Amino acid sequence: MSIKNRIRSKALNMLLDERVSSVKRFSTEMRRRMSGKAHEVGAFLQLDDPYSYLLSAYLPSLVEGYDIQLNVYLAQALGEEFTPMPAMLAEYAAVDCRLLARELGVPFLDKGDTPVVEHRRALLDVLASQCASEEFPELFAAALSAYWRGDAEGVSRLVGGFIADGRAQKIIESSKATLRKLGHYSPAMLHYGGEWYWGVDRLHYLVSRLEGLGLGRHGKPPQALVSIQQATRLNLPATVPVRAETLPPLELFYSFRSPYSYLALAPLAAIANAFGLHLDIRPVLPMVMRGLAVPRDKLLYIATDAQREAERLNIPFAKFSDPVGAGVERCMAVFAYAKKEGREREFVLAAGSAIWNEAIDVATDKGMRQVAEQAGLFWPEVAAAMSDAGWRDAVEQNRDALTEVGLWGVPTFKLGDLALWGQDRAWLLARQIEDLCQDGQGILE
Repeated sequence: MSIKNRIRSKALNMLLDERVSSVKRFSTEMRRRMSGKAHEVGAFLQLDDPYSYLLSAYLPSLVEGYDIQLNVYLAQALGEEFTPMPAMLAEYAAVDCRLLARELGVPFLDKGDTPVVEHRRALLDVLASQCASEEFPELFAAALSAYWRGDAEGVSRLVGGFIADGRAQKIIESSKATLRKLGHYSPAMLHYGGEWYWGVDRLHYLVSRLEGLGLGRHGKPPQALVSIQQATRLNLPATVPVRAETLPPLELFYSFRSPYSYLALAPLAAIANAFGLHLDIRPVLPMVMRGLAVPRDKLLYIATDAQREAERLNIPFAKFSDPVGAGVERCMAVFAYAKKEGREREFVLAAGSAIWNEAIDVATDKGMRQVAEQAGLFWPEVAAAMSDAGWRDAVEQNRDALTEVGLWGVPTFKLGDLALWGQDRAWLLARQIEDLCQDGQGILE
């Protein structure tokens, strides 16, 4: 492992130490009490971001259920260094949120096929003109709703005769500066006490924290917030559905440096087993080895978010050893050998545990041997496989296949023409497969 990788690994391990997290929370709360400030929750929302819209649907319940002060910001993602494929993300986000909204029971593009883009600038300027008023949160929620329901008439009423004058840009830049100062880069984020919570997917972590502080007004979380976890629970059939036999393999685009890929392995294996699907693991190089930037703030958020997700999923996640570079390349080479032996799933699980739980340096023979033995692989053949560069062609093909479905990040799940991104979409994948088995669509091609 290089000196840079070793330093990065040690820094992340310190960040992930539960004692450090507890001390930070305690210190934050003590400072708040000494200042006499309210429990402030910042909501960074972007008009043309569908995840912001879905989150906004639950903010009234959050305010009604907890003794907090909600500060709403007219925000925007910081830049392409944080979102390397903005056009692809925007297209995928609309598809993802349509599926998510249906499961949550939130209206989404129900009055029009597309957002009301032609009034976007005027709508932003209307919001900017009211950002200092007490009615701003309600106005913003109404604007988000009209925009993402495709409600052209509703947007026209909000805009009225207002002519876009560009005043929103100054407000947005100020919100972006606040977002950057607090250590994040993305919209659809809630910030409380030094920690971040993305969209409806992480809202339950904030609810749990507020409950722990005794801020609940009614003795239990609001039903609207509880319903999110109920709707997104992973439910699997007790027996393999007959129609699942017609479905294609379940593909998992995976990176050895991605903690979310590691966390997706167990749920994806469970889904594949429950529906009798072949799980085809398709490794790709990490973003930084594909020429895509992962800035420091993004890396820190991913690490801390993955840790709490690991705890929720009961997946071991303790110490990290950064495999970027030689470690990843060795894993790719050994994976190609393991696949020939029919033990690719065992190898990926062992490598993930080594990298994200045991801090084993897979760039060394000692480290890789531990992984190989755990996966049931023969070390002399593993050692020989690491000198074979034949894996590169397959990995490039995997990257091309990932790009073809309009994505670049991992983990991505693909079943026929259905593609979902993110380990927190495993439940949605299972729901989509269940629907296919019920309506008899069969193979998605």
